[in-house]
Amino acid sequence: MATATTYGARDHARAQEGKRAEAMPVVPAGDWPAPPCEAGHLVWAETVAGGNYTHRVLARGTELRLTDLRGDACAHLLLYAADRPWERLNVADTVKVQWNAYLGEGQLLLSDQGRVLASLVADTSGRHDALCGTSTLVRNTERYGDGTPQSDSPAGRELFKLAAAKNGLEPRDLPPSLSFFQGIEVRDDGSLDFTGSTGPGGSVTLRAEQDVTVLIANVPHPADPRDDYVNSPLEVLAWRAEATKPGDPRWEATPEGRRAFLNTTEFLAARGLA
Repeated sequence: MATATTYGARDHARAQEGKRAEAMPVVPAGDWPAPPCEAGHLVWAETVAGGNYTHRVLARGTELRLTDLRGDACAHLLLYAADRPWERLNVADTVKVQWNAYLGEGQLLLSDQGRVLASLVADTSGRHDALCGTSTLVRNTERYGDGTPQSDSPAGRELFKLAAAKNGLEPRDLPPSLSFFQGIEVRDDGSLDFTGSTGPGGSVTLRAEQDVTVLIANVPHPADPRDDYVNSPLEVLAWRAEATKPGDPRWEATPEGRRAFLNTTEFLAARGLA
């Protein structure tokens, strides 16, 4: 066997240089074949397999586009202020402050400090969820027989634990997450209706309004009624851009949003960052 010795294993590993799998990061990101931005501005290019995760720290103003390539991706998202992870995405405040439980273009992703972590600047999917969170080890074990990260049916929370650990975070640092590309609607009686995906090619674009740590788990939505663990690749692209400024329609859309942007700018200005 070619890899039975250290030298053979080394030669085999080196022979993989330049080869690409269907789902993997592209390094440098600028080698991505069709960047959606000006040349040299792409900072993250990756395809995340179903049942896998990714993470990255992004600078303020960076735009992040997630694309459901085949119609069965589900991007579960967590955000943290990059240098102070105790400020993190608060799904309850995101829904409550904006009087809206349905994510879409123009919505803001808020922290528990009343500040904007990211804004949704584009959405061609319209099927998202701010109510259910991600899957758990217990639930996936009941449904699929296993929910550990190394299994064929990893749970979202278990993958978030791995992504968190690589950013100095612990399981207790994992709040409820948002889900993109698999929708939920609330019926009149308060029960939830799983609306699924709009099909291949749907995308959402987020703009980082602070330096943020991004954690993404691509796993089936916990309300997906299908018996099998169905999950397809997720495309992740990010590029340098600019943070939202006064006068932008997203800044001025609502009194609540305007106050959240003002809170963010005042905080960053005090630190010399805005």
